[in-house]
Amino acid sequence: MDTLSSMRVFAAVVELGGFTAAAERLGVSRAMASKHVQHLEDHLGTRLLHRTTRKLALTESGTAYHERCVQILGEIEEAEAGAARGTVAPRGVLRVTLPVSFSVRHMGPLIAEYMARYPEVTVDAYVSDRRVHLIEEGFDLALRVGPSPESSLIARRLASDRVVICASPAYLAAHGTPQHPRDLAAHHCAIYSYSAQGNEWHLSGPDGPHTVRVSGRVRANNGDLLNQIVASGHGVMCQPRFLVGDEIRNGRLVEILSDYPMEPVGIYAMYPSRRHLSAKVRSFVEFLAERFAARGEWC
Repeated sequence: MDTLSSMRVFAAVVELGGFTAAAERLGVSRAMASKHVQHLEDHLGTRLLHRTTRKLALTESGTAYHERCVQILGEIEEAEAGAARGTVAPRGVLRVTLPVSFSVRHMGPLIAEYMARYPEVTVDAYVSDRRVHLIEEGFDLALRVGPSPESSLIARRLASDRVVICASPAYLAAHGTPQHPRDLAAHHCAIYSYSAQGNEWHLSGPDGPHTVRVSGRVRANNGDLLNQIVASGHGVMCQPRFLVGDEIRNGRLVEILSDYPMEPVGIYAMYPSRRHLSAKVRSFVEFLAERFAARGEWC
């Protein structure tokens, strides 16, 4: 029995909620539809569906396999449609995971512009700072911000951004302005939980590199929350310009220690493999690279 055909039947059974509806759509008997799913379960050595007299439910293995089936079948459909037209045009559902603060501030207009350019692509965006597993969770692409991405994925650097140390004018008036990296140890520092630096901030300057162990009363896994806390007068933080640029420009935050820069963060497109990269992923990555290169600094 053809595994690809069985995958199509399985996807239809899950989508429509039963064998009878899937069989009617695909023009096969209900018994044949059941055999296709049984073929997959025998081939994989695991149960994909819990069957009762009233309903079907995916097993844990079935849920993961269904996500991959939908992705694979979509790519096949895209390739077949492209071959028929003589070219592979971007189409289908693009599942992308995006970091919270960066995407909320910058990605909405870009996604809208991309969809206007490629009307056959539907974007399913999952906004989270959690490092999702692209293959296991069925994502095509991740946009990630950080110093260096994991080696298990292909990473294309789309842009970079300066990391600045900043505080509110009120805080600096009350506690003094640090003049040297070592002064940070005496200040309340707000910590971003997902930062690779953690409580150790690494700066360079005219007198060489510096590593300062900082501490403070607030730690959070969201940069926008820290931004609001620090702009309200509590402590010092380090953040990329894309997050604090507006506040620095309007005076709610002040950049300090500008002679002692921190390592820039990269903005990366991450995907599982260069081989057989779909048109929708390739076009989205190229679109973002084009737009990021045109804008310069994120402030």
